[in-house]
Amino acid sequence: MKSHRQIAAKIRKSFLPIIALVMLSAIYGCTTTNSSKIVNEEATPAQKLPKTKVVTTFLPVYLFTKAVTGDVAEVDILVKPGTEIHEYQGTPANVKAIATANVVIKNGLGLEEFLSDTIKNARNSQLVEIDVSKGIEPINKISPIDKTVAGEHDHDHEHTFGNPHIWLDPVLAKQQIINIRDGLIIADPGNKANYETNAASYIQKLDNLNNEFQQTLKKTPNCTFITFHDAFPYLAKRYNLKQVAVVEIPEKQLSPTDVQKIVNTVKKYKTKALFSEPGLDNKLLTSISQDLQLTVRTLDSLETGDTNPEYYFKAMKTNLESLASGCK
Repeated sequence: MKSHRQIAAKIRKSFLPIIALVMLSAIYGCTTTNSSKIVNEEATPAQKLPKTKVVTTFLPVYLFTKAVTGDVAEVDILVKPGTEIHEYQGTPANVKAIATANVVIKNGLGLEEFLSDTIKNARNSQLVEIDVSKGIEPINKISPIDKTVAGEHDHDHEHTFGNPHIWLDPVLAKQQIINIRDGLIIADPGNKANYETNAASYIQKLDNLNNEFQQTLKKTPNCTFITFHDAFPYLAKRYNLKQVAVVEIPEKQLSPTDVQKIVNTVKKYKTKALFSEPGLDNKLLTSISQDLQLTVRTLDSLETGDTNPEYYFKAMKTNLESLASGCK
């Protein structure tokens, strides 16, 4: 007969494979569980933060802001393209937009007179305000304004703020882009890299546009011109042109006497070129051009148009063609 010691040894020998198998199963199970946990954790998408909400005042500021933000911020516009900005009154919709915004971006230089009260009514204590005219030296009206009809209201920008149409100078537009970029980085530092990259790309295009203006307009130095809107003193100063006068044409129907006054005013300055804006009364301009034997061309102040940021370059290149043709 086998001794107790022999029997116990046999039992231990029989159970060793079973114990080893159990231990291996346990280890494999833990590994599988942990691996599954890691896979599941990696497969779970990170919760996206809401985009920074940015409100801009009117088209040029919107174009520049959208160029800087790309798709990483939500950008809206208060004054829709084609709406007169100079006398605009804030609306309840504007107040609501600002009340829920993180950032509001304005042109400055006194252009958006409606904005102060609109922001006050919105009661948004967290709102960041960016003025894109920061660091830009304003100029006052450099051309005399001739009113052709007595008592008509005009957009006289010769006040403490200076002329606000800085976006029509590609070099000053670069500073506006920089101001937008820097302000957005402060308000939304998480997207700093995006803002810097987008701004650099747009600035390069503005540099190219500036070079194109310089190379083209240096062929016609000191060209004199008259406009119907005092929107182009910065553009004229940058490229050695002379905006000698602004002839204000009221929106109401003009009499033959009023038209003759306009013709006499233009003749007085012996100007080389006469520029209107998109949307101005074509019949009136046709009459004036016939009397003056002078082609009336178009300069766009970009207060209306497409909301694609590339529209700025399209419109400005069209302006360059008009200036080059009118100044020959």
